[in-house]
Amino acid sequence: MGDSAGSQRSHRHGRVGRVARSLDSRQVLRREGGVMRRLSGLGVLGALACATLATTAHAQTGSITGTITTTAKGLAPVRVTIDQKVCGHELPDHAIVVDGQGRLANAVVVLTGVKRAAAAEATITNDKCAFAPRVQIVRPNANVKTTSKDAVLHTTHAQTDSGRTLFNVALPIPGLTITKPIGAAGNVRLVCNTHPWMRGWMVVTDNAAAISAADGRFALDNIPPGTYELRIWHESLKSAPQKITVTAGKPTDLSVPMK
Repeated sequence: MGDSAGSQRSHRHGRVGRVARSLDSRQVLRREGGVMRRLSGLGVLGALACATLATTAHAQTGSITGTITTTAKGLAPVRVTIDQKVCGHELPDHAIVVDGQGRLANAVVVLTGVKRAAAAEATITNDKCAFAPRVQIVRPNANVKTTSKDAVLHTTHAQTDSGRTLFNVALPIPGLTITKPIGAAGNVRLVCNTHPWMRGWMVVTDNAAAISAADGRFALDNIPPGTYELRIWHESLKSAPQKITVTAGKPTDLSVPMK
């Protein structure tokens, strides 16, 4: 009898213990669930705060968009006189790239007075006897990597507007990469001493700048309100600087002709 009563008490105590542990587990789960809900709420609030800040910042700035146009026509292909096995017999002349509606590519739009440096490093690739990209924006004193994909001797000869040589490197084999500093602000012309038709350009600036796409379009975002001078550069065509006013929260859209 004693053993039976003890066994019953032990069984009851075990059930009570299990119930208590079950209650404790549910309480822990409820507390953890409450904590997770609070954390989730904080995450939502944080995301909303970030979105609000971004919207506010965007509302406090404006943008400049536009289309570069020209009545000039594209140029005839360039006849290749050397290394025809690699370069082909003729190449397109990208000095003027314009579509059927007169929209001009590769024009560089620079907004003076708004500092916004480009990437700290740029790359020039000799590809099928042409520089790629044809035009790019580079920050002052950036490192410029030059390389080649062609199994012929190329040189990357960088010159200022005045003709002063910044660097002149030979690339006799594909895959070779050489890095050089670009120097101060200004326009840099690229030529190949082996293939005289090859041209490339780097506009070195720490101002906000953009390059017009194949459809002539360009965009400059997050511009503080104010009046600025917009300068447009192209390797073959010209356009006078423009005074423009940027209004917070509104785009300023332009049509810029070049001759």
